[in-house]
Amino acid sequence: MKSRLLVLIASVIAVTGCEKKAEVVITQTRPITSRDANPKLFATSDERFRDAKPSPVKGVAPENWLARPASQFRLLNYTFGPNAECEVYVSISQGGVLENVNRWLKQFDSPPLTDEEFRKMRQVRIADTTGVWVEAEGEYKSGMAAGGVQEANYALAGVIANVQGQILTVKMIGPASEVQDAKPQLEAFAASLHMVD
Repeated sequence: MKSRLLVLIASVIAVTGCEKKAEVVITQTRPITSRDANPKLFATSDERFRDAKPSPVKGVAPENWLARPASQFRLLNYTFGPNAECEVYVSISQGGVLENVNRWLKQFDSPPLTDEEFRKMRQVRIADTTGVWVEAEGEYKSGMAAGGVQEANYALAGVIANVQGQILTVKMIGPASEVQDAKPQLEAFAASLHMVD
């Protein structure tokens, strides 16, 4: 009985597998749009990842920094270090300068700065103006939401400034020893930044 059932099932499968497949014919057309253009060979990161919209910020990055694709929140984006664990990125943020400083410090569980402490912060060149130099070290909690990734022995260095009515930030984050060594490069990079019309 079992063998007859197996033969019957095998026969049904063989017959259905031999059926002629229906031919698909496409009868609709549409006009060619700019999205149908041939891809541009050797396109820049801006052209490939930002829908051909150039970054509003340009700068000269150190040779040992590897350029990464830009994103919605990272206008310029780099990694560096032996394991590419360090990140440097340029963003335009919401809020004010002090608000952004305190948000960065909170990622290391540092207390917020008072207005007096904020006024005493070191000033550095960025995009043809000056901004505040921010540093923090310890246990880093990434992400805006609770439960973000935590990294021990990390450091942050960066610059936050009001540039042409926008909050421009340059942030470096990574293992503490690598960030410490790269601070001079970061400061030179921030000084090289300029806004593009």
